[in-house]
Amino acid sequence: MWTEIGKSMTHLLRSPMPLSAFALPMRLVVSFPLAQLLHRHTTPKPFCSRMSATPSTSLTHSISLPTQLGQPVQVLAAPGLSDSEFRAAIESSLFRQWLKNLECENGILANGYMTLTQVLIQGVDMFGKRIGFLKFKADIIDKGTGNKVPGIVFARGPAVTVLILLESEGTTYAVLTEQVRVPTGRVVLELPAGMLDDDKGDFVGTAVREVEEEIGIRLKLEDMVDLTAFLDPSTGFKVFPSPGGCDEELGLFLYRGCVDKNIITQLEGKETGCVKHGELIKVRVVPYEKLWHTTPDAKALMAIAIYEMAKKEGLLPQ
Repeated sequence: MWTEIGKSMTHLLRSPMPLSAFALPMRLVVSFPLAQLLHRHTTPKPFCSRMSATPSTSLTHSISLPTQLGQPVQVLAAPGLSDSEFRAAIESSLFRQWLKNLECENGILANGYMTLTQVLIQGVDMFGKRIGFLKFKADIIDKGTGNKVPGIVFARGPAVTVLILLESEGTTYAVLTEQVRVPTGRVVLELPAGMLDDDKGDFVGTAVREVEEEIGIRLKLEDMVDLTAFLDPSTGFKVFPSPGGCDEELGLFLYRGCVDKNIITQLEGKETGCVKHGELIKVRVVPYEKLWHTTPDAKALMAIAIYEMAKKEGLLPQ
């Protein structure tokens, strides 16, 4: 899974290399104000709740949602889940954002055709003092048929990824990472990416930090282009890699620059990551024209698709 954002990273080279040292001319300007990029995630609406437990029953929590007043939602703790874990789960930004999504304009509960009756909290993974991953099962009923819709949720929240394109001697290269991905059972060639580590929705700042941590170079906020900002507003300017089971939403960003060929050579094979946390990352540099059939990474393929369409329609800053 992706590494926790904000950890102290140890690079095997001397230190992260500033782009100024590479003599990279910054060619981009911000097309979208930072405030516009950060406004997407606002504080969720409050909801009424009540927790209770008896010696003979598991922990329960009652929630009243504005879209189904008079129909409280029961939240239960699965066997083995501690009181502190249960409380942390229902108070987490992951769970609150999911509830907010249910009632948004395109939300499942917005049109009144479905109803949420129960949520079973099955597991939590803590990243320090906060919940990094949350697993639960939601009982959502289609009122027309009376049947449940598939409701198993792996919540991990928003994340970012960056398509870095460096031009050198007439060839454009993409900068990627190669790292162990245990869920796939494989070593995967992918774009640098990471999870947001707070509730502020700082997609741009997280993208810049992640590139420094995984690649070892420093980018500036004003040189980032938000590719997901080109999507239709009905999408919420979000990309969902696996909506059938996971809530993860991605912000896709682009950086373009020019470098000397020796910089490409220095980046290729560079080892980064925090070894004590099991992060074994190698930087790989691939000719951009070969990227689409070189990587199995959905993030890279989505970024390529939006980048190429935005370029075709003249939306990219010159």
